[in-house]
Amino acid sequence: MLYLEKNHDPRKNAAILAQFTEHQLDLTKELQETEHLFNRLRKNDNALRPKEIRRLTGSLGQKMTAAIFRLLSTTANADDLVKINIDPEGNVLPDWKRMLDEEYLNLHKNVVKEVNVEDFGAIGDGKTDNTNAFKNAIGNGNVKVIIPAGVYITKGIQLPSWTMLVGAGKGLTTIKLHDSSRKGTRLITNTNHWQGNHHLFVSGLSLDWNIERLGNVAKTSTWGNHSSCLTYANVTYGWVMDVEAINPGLHCFDISSTLYNYAGDGFRARGGSKYVWLDNLTGYGFGDDGITTHHSNCIFITRCHMCDPSGRAHQKGFSNSNGIEVDDGSRNVVLVNNSSARCFGGVEIKAHENSSAASNVQIIGHISVNDNRSFNFRHIGHHKSTESESKTAHNIMATNLLSIAPIYTELYTGSTPRGMVISAYKNVVINHFTLIGDPGYNYNGHPVVAVQYRARNVLLNHMTFKDFKKAGSDIKVFGGKNRAESIQIYDVKSVNSAPKAIEVGSGVNNVTIENKKSVHN
Repeated sequence: MLYLEKNHDPRKNAAILAQFTEHQLDLTKELQETEHLFNRLRKNDNALRPKEIRRLTGSLGQKMTAAIFRLLSTTANADDLVKINIDPEGNVLPDWKRMLDEEYLNLHKNVVKEVNVEDFGAIGDGKTDNTNAFKNAIGNGNVKVIIPAGVYITKGIQLPSWTMLVGAGKGLTTIKLHDSSRKGTRLITNTNHWQGNHHLFVSGLSLDWNIERLGNVAKTSTWGNHSSCLTYANVTYGWVMDVEAINPGLHCFDISSTLYNYAGDGFRARGGSKYVWLDNLTGYGFGDDGITTHHSNCIFITRCHMCDPSGRAHQKGFSNSNGIEVDDGSRNVVLVNNSSARCFGGVEIKAHENSSAASNVQIIGHISVNDNRSFNFRHIGHHKSTESESKTAHNIMATNLLSIAPIYTELYTGSTPRGMVISAYKNVVINHFTLIGDPGYNYNGHPVVAVQYRARNVLLNHMTFKDFKKAGSDIKVFGGKNRAESIQIYDVKSVNSAPKAIEVGSGVNNVTIENKKSVHN
């Protein structure tokens, strides 16, 4: 059984995926197939997004809060999915990546000087306060700041536009928060969250949030996008590459709007980040999520590994701590060959009740090992027949996924293990998904994959299940008042797995099942 350590190199993920799937996929062909299935699926959707703006509901306090956030919001438009291309080297790229590459060249043209932070008095001895040295080295931007090997203590670093911050590598150059830093401190962030910044590059670092300074506090974070190792808020054209994040109070890496926005379903925050690439990032010990996006657009996340959250940003036993979370109002997020281990959710695509759902998300290759819910797609508060239907939870495409041995977890006690859960979302295509269980593990008769809570227009294709012997079913489409509808399931192979390969609940309308095969030795 595969086990991914904290120091796992996520650049190996593509090779691991090829090892665990039954055959080497022709990725170009499979992505074309996924896109074809998605386009076919959308033709069946006649009423995807209600256009009316919902009236303010809830208590007086909730109405006032939503009204304030609407002043900082824009309506959530229905964009088409980003087009995915594969270059001659086999790299998966969103169509806007070419523009980001041009802006990378533009960044280098506008960086007019290169400096070494030690020339400004910084000492990487793990003791000296280097806050002013970094501030003076960075100045007003247009600079590349080199940070040699060592441990550099600081009370926080703020990056103006046109800034590059470059260390000697993970584990060699460490930036660590000072013992006196407040709980809400962001270790690295941009200078102006309200007006925004652009062209920021961070690489070759370990970022230690120094959680030990807080002692045994009940909660390790404050509010919003604070308390993280790296926060880009309202950043256009950003890169974070080859960076390790250690024990942040909230998030390892937060790609965010100026403020998290709770104006209601159908609204997105102004001031979101856009055109940001995260590559070869690793993180652990996070209080909430490893990588998260909020109200941001065109985010590219590749070859990252997030594992072993502390969950301490939440009440004990109720920690929705995910490896990668595509959250409220995010759009056009592309994830390629990432991995997660021992989180609540490996990849969660979601929203809170009082915000728009993340939409237009594509996952190409992901390894989930011992996460409680390997892949979890939901719009909280829009699941039941008594709740309003989500206007924004739509458009997810995933190709070449791997779930290995989902388990129960103390992060969220009582949450049943799942390889995938789809709730409230419409227009979801999952193509080539391999799920491998532990034959001796007690799944207590629960399903491995659950399509439930008013999910609509869901297509599952090329699903392979192995060794979930104590599960109730490999796939369950839940019925009843909160039933899923318009479900298509093709080419399911169940090998020494659950007693039922596919189970459909009562009252589910418009279900297609073809090419189901169960093998029990």
